[in-house]
Amino acid sequence: MKSILAFETSEEAVKYENITKELMAKLKSYQQILEQNFELATIPKGVLWTKGELATTTFSTIPIPAFTREDFIYMSPILKEWQNLLVSQLDGKVMPHIQSFYENFSNDQLFVILAHELTHHIDLFVDEFEDDRHDSIWFEEGMCFYLPRKYCLTEEQFEEITAIELELVNIFTEDYGENDLDDFGSMSYQGSLSSIMFDYWRSYLKVKLLVEKMNGDIPSVFKLYKEWHKEGRETSLVQYFEDILKKSEEVLL
Repeated sequence: MKSILAFETSEEAVKYENITKELMAKLKSYQQILEQNFELATIPKGVLWTKGELATTTFSTIPIPAFTREDFIYMSPILKEWQNLLVSQLDGKVMPHIQSFYENFSNDQLFVILAHELTHHIDLFVDEFEDDRHDSIWFEEGMCFYLPRKYCLTEEQFEEITAIELELVNIFTEDYGENDLDDFGSMSYQGSLSSIMFDYWRSYLKVKLLVEKMNGDIPSVFKLYKEWHKEGRETSLVQYFEDILKKSEEVLL
């Protein structure tokens, strides 16, 4: 996979060359995990590294400087940009410990964002990049965070980010709790940053809960997801999983 530095000056490219090399080396190891366990068959041609401003205004209009298309992953490698962005998602709410976490956002957590983008390329997801994706985008987005966090973070880091996002969901439910998770999709990017991230937080937590309900059996979660698709998506994916889990609990009783 190519690593392409797309900055406006050669000085900027040199400044961020080391961190991009470090992230690409880690991505190679994670790529092998996806290939061996999660049907990653075709990788993107490369990662295009650029400033957040270019990522969100020139290469896309998405307000988050990390996204993937069929051929390339686009991402800002600038840690300070991510720290500022993640603090801004708090909408000025007073949460000192969460603000401190994002102000000290680490390279490990930055790598999870890059790994998230690569995870979109696994063949276990039923929707293609060119599809008008709907109904199940929350599952794909949630799994794209769950897998790299589970495989690439320490247990302490995993529990910390989970606790942070669970608290954020609880805090922002008053503002956005009426949003249907199954509606997570292209329309999600038209709201405020906190409303966008609210859907990401919920998606990750929902996937994490599903995996736990399935006793940590990630392939079984994907199997149910594919069965829902093959059966014609007759109900929402959220409802489908809830019905399946309810039946399994009744059997146990």
